[in-house]
Amino acid sequence: MHDFNLIVTSSRFREEEACDEMLDLLGSFGDSSAEAEITEIRGIILAKTALDPLSVVERLKKLAADEPWDIRYIMRVVPIEKVVPAELEDIQGAASDLAARIGPEDSFRVTVEKRHSALHSMEIIEYVAEAVKRKVNLTDPDWVVLVEIVGKDAGVSVVRKDMIFSSVVEKRGS
Repeated sequence: MHDFNLIVTSSRFREEEACDEMLDLLGSFGDSSAEAEITEIRGIILAKTALDPLSVVERLKKLAADEPWDIRYIMRVVPIEKVVPAELEDIQGAASDLAARIGPEDSFRVTVEKRHSALHSMEIIEYVAEAVKRKVNLTDPDWVVLVEIVGKDAGVSVVRKDMIFSSVVEKRGS
């Protein structure tokens, strides 16, 4: 799947249950035609929904607060705004386009999670940071430029740090 807009993580060997759970949840949120695919990378599922991926994260957070038992196998859900080939220039272009929403006074950091890729994290960070002309704050940024590499594809998003779903964090807050 090369047009995913969610990356879902699960425990190793629980991918099938997490995949089914994600599809069921997306169906209950109103997208009965969502797709999900278990990757060759343990614990990683790619999903495609017609819903806004950021709103899916918000709905999952609300569900975890109200009915935490409904989320048993999903560990994290990362919204993806653009998928590009996992090449430095393509990643930089996508990050530059999405970073336009970062205000002139806002700070950012680049976070890279790579799986099955020979690219070096620091090289990706330097390329992306070069395209985002804002101040960097590594400890408490206003925005995170997120680069998720899964094999030959790179998912890129510009999010606030609370725009990623973690079942552990959300259930701890319940």
